[in-house]
Amino acid sequence: MESFRFQPGETPVLLSIPHVGTMIPPDIAATLTEEGLAQPDADRHLDRLYHFAPALGIGFMTPLCSRYVVDVNRDPTGKPLYPGASNTEICPLTTFDNAPVYKPGQEPDAAEIERRIGAYWRPYHEQLQAELRSLKDRFGVAVLFDAHSVRRQVPRFFDGALPDFSLGTADGQTAAPPLVGRLMNVLTASERYSAMLNGRFKGGYITRTYGNPAENIHAIQLELTQATYMDEDPPHRFRPDLTAQVRPSLERLMSVIVEWAWEKASGRRRAGYL
Repeated sequence: MESFRFQPGETPVLLSIPHVGTMIPPDIAATLTEEGLAQPDADRHLDRLYHFAPALGIGFMTPLCSRYVVDVNRDPTGKPLYPGASNTEICPLTTFDNAPVYKPGQEPDAAEIERRIGAYWRPYHEQLQAELRSLKDRFGVAVLFDAHSVRRQVPRFFDGALPDFSLGTADGQTAAPPLVGRLMNVLTASERYSAMLNGRFKGGYITRTYGNPAENIHAIQLELTQATYMDEDPPHRFRPDLTAQVRPSLERLMSVIVEWAWEKASGRRRAGYL
C-alpha cells in the first residue's frame, strides 16, 4: 500500500506538506477515541491551497496517513523539537487540546511505534532525501519548502494569537539569509496579514534535518494560521473567499523561491534540463 504521494517537478524546488494526510488504517482506527478519529490537528486543505505549485514547476510530497498514525515531522528517536516546552510525540498520545487520542490501554507500545516508523515514516523520508539529492545533482541547488497550518490560538503551546505567517529556519541554520530576506519581504508586504521569522515555530524535524546551506540544500517551514483559508471549527470547511485573499501572497512566495533557486542553479544544468 502506498504511504505517500510524490510528483516530481521541473525546478530545484520541492514542496512537502507533512500533516495534510487523514488516512487511518482500520486496525489503528479501532484503538482511537472519538477525538482521535476526528483528527482536529490535521493541516486540512493545504494541498488544495497550494494547488498552483505544480504550474510553477515545483515538485510536491504529501503523506497519506494521519499524523496520529505517525508524525513524519518528528524525530523517530523521540527527541523533542522544543526542549522544556510541551511537545507531541512521533505517535501522538494527545491532541493539541490535550484530549486523549487512544482509548485507555490501547496506546501503541514500542514495537507498534517501530512498525509504524518502518511502514509510514521511513518511506516518506527515503523519498524526500532521494529527491533533494536528485535536485542537487541536477541543478547544483535544492530548496525544500515545508508547508504547515495551525489554529490561530493553541494555549497548550503558546500564549495569545499566532501571526498569520510564521517562517522558520532554525534561527538561520537551514536556509541562506538572502533567500529568507526575500521571503520575509513578501510576507511583510501585505497590510492584511502579520508575519514573523523564527518565532514560536522555528522549523520542525524535516526543516532542521534536511536544510544544509553549506551543501546548497536549503529548507524553510511556513506555519500558516488556518483562519486565513478555512473554518477552524468543525466541519473545517475550505473557504474560497478567504483563499482568494491569501493565495496571492503564497503564489508570490513560491515564485520568489523558484526565482532564487534558478539564480543559484548551475547554468549548464538549467539549460540542459529546460
